[in-house]
Amino acid sequence: MIVLEFKLKGSSQQYRIVDEMIRTAQFVRNKALSYWIDNQAVKLSDLYKQCAIMAKEFEWARKLNSMARQASAERAIFAIQRFFANCKAKKPGKKGYPQFKKYTRSVEYKTSGWKLSTDKRCLTFTDGFAAGTFRLLGSRDLHFYAPTEIKRVRVVRRADGYGAQFCINVERTEEIVPTGKAVGIDVGLNHFYTDSNGEAVPNPRHLRKSEKALKRLQKRVSRKKKGSGNRKKAINQLGRKHLKVSRQRKDFAIKTALCVVK
Repeated sequence: MIVLEFKLKGSSQQYRIVDEMIRTAQFVRNKALSYWIDNQAVKLSDLYKQCAIMAKEFEWARKLNSMARQASAERAIFAIQRFFANCKAKKPGKKGYPQFKKYTRSVEYKTSGWKLSTDKRCLTFTDGFAAGTFRLLGSRDLHFYAPTEIKRVRVVRRADGYGAQFCINVERTEEIVPTGKAVGIDVGLNHFYTDSNGEAVPNPRHLRKSEKALKRLQKRVSRKKKGSGNRKKAINQLGRKHLKVSRQRKDFAIKTALCVVK
């Protein structure tokens, strides 16, 4: 699968509804994990049944699309399977026992609960939450893919806003023409990499350059009163800075790798 990400543009009321959707998905995931703790050796089908029971027991949980509830239960079973795989492989240290989530930042839909506009520039959520229609902002184009190829839609909350990730089931093939040349690459700390031809790419050290600003923003968070609006604003500013550094490092690594391939 390939993943295309867009930014969701909506109103503040719509964003509050999206937060409720994310909290509901977190509740379903934690309830599924609690059911596994109380009843060992449960399967994914058992957790699917618990999702239907939760929808009948909690009216507000029924607003979330049924497939979105199943996707939240799948997150719990994946954490359980990863724990058992680490135990079977005798991984040293902590094995990653499944924990209850407190700060979930995403909700995932499958093939229902959402609808794309005819121009594929707007996304509408059709489940009980009725979040409405969001504009999709991004440089990618969804016209190349049929609606049946979109298998998942994940809504992600970040420090700089809300985004929608489309998981598309397509096979990408690239024709590789052998050049007959071989280059050895050594990745290090002083240099990002050094090849066998003697060329070296320096490490940009985005994190090191931003440490002073991060320290200042962290101090602002520490000085604010817990639970206050100013503390939330300071936390958001700190999160935006961390997000920028993360994107800088990722973009540099990807663009440098593409230059090496070419």
